[in-house]
Amino acid sequence: MSEWLLMLGARMVGIALPPDTDPALFDQLGLAERLEHHIVDIRDRQALKTRVLEAQPDFIFHLAAQPLVRRSYAEPVETWDANVMGTIHLLDALRELDQRYAQSDKTCASVFITTDKCYENREWLYGYRESDPLGGYDPYSASKAAAELAIAAYRRSFFPVESVTTAPRIGIASARAGNVIGGGDWAPDRIVPDCIRHLNGGDSVPVRNPAATRPWQHVLEPLGGYLQLAARQRQALESQDPAAVQATCAAYNFGPELTANQPVSALVEQLLQHWPGRWTDQSDCSDPHEAGLLNLAWDKAYQQLGWRPRWDFATTVERTVGWYRRQIADQVDALTLVQGDIAGYQGHQISLS
Repeated sequence: MSEWLLMLGARMVGIALPPDTDPALFDQLGLAERLEHHIVDIRDRQALKTRVLEAQPDFIFHLAAQPLVRRSYAEPVETWDANVMGTIHLLDALRELDQRYAQSDKTCASVFITTDKCYENREWLYGYRESDPLGGYDPYSASKAAAELAIAAYRRSFFPVESVTTAPRIGIASARAGNVIGGGDWAPDRIVPDCIRHLNGGDSVPVRNPAATRPWQHVLEPLGGYLQLAARQRQALESQDPAAVQATCAAYNFGPELTANQPVSALVEQLLQHWPGRWTDQSDCSDPHEAGLLNLAWDKAYQQLGWRPRWDFATTVERTVGWYRRQIADQVDALTLVQGDIAGYQGHQISLS
């Protein structure tokens, strides 16, 4: 996302914790030297608010989180603290930003990223819609559902667009993506990085939940959706049209085509077509609970934004595995690979203006 924004000509202010993997895409892209980078814990309310008010942003993309299901079982309090209170701290900073922007006619579009796991998972076949009940079995999923509730409450309480004649200066949307994969992810307990690590070492890939079905999509798919949503929201805020603002200040799903809803075993088999190896079923009934079936409906994003996925399941896996193989075997630098993926994905230039 940072690289794509830089390619679009944005002046970026980034807030994050230090990277916690080695290697880390943040370091591989040299982002600390290419944007205004601040080490800030979003659980630190005052420090976060100070940076937001200093930046006076036109756009905010909130992706900071504890994002791993299995880690949330080991660190439930930290997961809730980061995912819920961290989000609330940013929402509260926007309240003060709104007061300042009211004096200057500035606007700010914001997109808060949660997850497809924020829905109360009934293990049913059809896709979840933005109006379906929120919930979560595990600490990660439940914390993201709670974050969605906080986002909606702040939007209605402090940035209302219903039954008003003047739209707010701050827009707030939430976005829920499917299971994203793509080159540059080195996190533990994620299926693609785990596959790459084992295959590169010549080992069999252990697969915990081969029958679990997920909506697999390349990371650039939802990122493109977030950009389109933010751009449309900013246009609505500038026009001060309450109806247009209301349409873009809402929850949106960004998922893949139905054919990309595949079991984990199918993902691994597809991956092995591009990096030969083997995998073994490591299912263990004593492992922490993870959802077995999950699917997203994204027709709202299509109808409201004209967004739809561009890469099918086979292309998504091929591009992902190709990224790692080119970096590991051919020593191609990450910046070249990321910019190449973005250029290959874009059917047209996305503009934030």
